[in-house]
Amino acid sequence: QVQLVESGGGLAQPGGSLRLSCAASGRTFTNYTMGWFRQAPGNERTFVAATRWSGNTISYVDSVKGRFTISRDNAKNTVYLQMNSLKPEDTAVYYCAAAAIHTTLWRRYDYWGQGTQVTVSS
Repeated sequence: QVQLVESGGGLAQPGGSLRLSCAASGRTFTNYTMGWFRQAPGNERTFVAATRWSGNTISYVDSVKGRFTISRDNAKNTVYLQMNSLKPEDTAVYYCAAAAIHTTLWRRYDYWGQGTQVTVSS
């Protein structure tokens, strides 16, 4: 049974930082892309960042470039999203997902976590 379990969300002040984790289990993700998406109330789910498990291909949405960093720890089967210089518009539920190809399209992802809330507010 494939499981993606996110953690690390919470409340941060503008300009602050949070690190999200996504622990993957239930299958081998060696040839998969791990992605982070977010969804604010009333909005569609949107792409944030993605990395091939090998780490040789990484993508970011323009609005987080230079502020967010996606990384993975192969030994722990865990993917991270380090979020710095947070802004109120980063407030959303953040989801971890896995896809067989490298894509920014959420519909192409096969496995999803339950989501973790990130709130940026003073």
